[in-house]
Amino acid sequence: MSDQPDRPPLTPEALAQAIAPHRERIDQIDAQLLELLNQRANQARAIGTLKGEAAVYRPEREAQVLARIAALNAGPLHGNAVQRIFREVMSECLALERPLTVTYLGPRGTFTEQAAARHFGSAALLQPCATIDETLREVEARQADYAVVPIENSSEGAVNRTLDLLTSTELRACGEATLRIHHLLMSQAQELPEVIQVYAHPQALAQCRDFLSRCLPQAEQVAVSSNAEAARLAAQPQQTHTAAIGPGQAAALYGLNVLDQNVEDDPNNTTRFLVLGHQAAGPSGADRTTLIVAAPQADHAGAMHRLLEPFSRLGISMTKLESRPVRGGLWQYVFFIDIEGHADDPSVAQALLEMRQRANFLKVVGSYPRA
Repeated sequence: MSDQPDRPPLTPEALAQAIAPHRERIDQIDAQLLELLNQRANQARAIGTLKGEAAVYRPEREAQVLARIAALNAGPLHGNAVQRIFREVMSECLALERPLTVTYLGPRGTFTEQAAARHFGSAALLQPCATIDETLREVEARQADYAVVPIENSSEGAVNRTLDLLTSTELRACGEATLRIHHLLMSQAQELPEVIQVYAHPQALAQCRDFLSRCLPQAEQVAVSSNAEAARLAAQPQQTHTAAIGPGQAAALYGLNVLDQNVEDDPNNTTRFLVLGHQAAGPSGADRTTLIVAAPQADHAGAMHRLLEPFSRLGISMTKLESRPVRGGLWQYVFFIDIEGHADDPSVAQALLEMRQRANFLKVVGSYPRA
């Protein structure tokens, strides 16, 4: 207990008097911030003019700026908060030349939309697409600048459709985003026992398997193209006994009641997304590289060891190894590999050179700043 006597509460007049100088200082700081923001915007516009038709979005530069800001931050604002603020500043400065158009798996209200908004900021024009295929096609046809697609979930593994499309698309991976996934159960119904059917993306149904078996064992589970589409369907007038699994953003968008929160089985449930475009990202100093490779005679002893041996010898960390069957090839597989580092790093470049000589097929999907 303090030995100091309790201070009597300030009267409204005294409180207003005590606050006044702080508010005056805040007004002064706000004016300074505004002036500095516009100075920054002028510099960004000058760079855009010098670049002309060249790409104005440089993911490696943005990653370096955000890392530098986090390192400089002395508080009391949290580092993540400071990075979010500067992400929006960079997004608005970039939009002075031309807002970026970014496709994502729609409709509105998906986790992919949240990941796209987090990565590109509010000034980007986000364009929902019905399928992952369409998301990529719009960018391939240059009707949009970038695509954001889910590639893997910490609970349920790879998004296979994305992996399959990466083998054929000419787009380059130039960024990634990660998003903690918290699922809500939403419905027009008021109580859980009223629900006889649940719509969700197949990954979401799998991520909530224990919850569904425990709390809705009799409900029919229906897989749909996205969780936001599930919410849209559950909001239809005739679907009064249908629930959807998805983000809170979708519940608000479609006016659904939230029957339960955080229904995912794993509280650390996280999804990783790739950003795809026509440009390659330069080294940022903290990068990841995604590869697709096919080993010669992969059914022979030692084939994969020989293929991957350069990573070990050159000290390169491999963070992902995933196989997918080759379409039209019985028991033939390609391997999706993530490694730490950029394809232009000397050790990574050497490893890729040796792998290319040993593999039947090698595609560098892209090098990009780690999320």
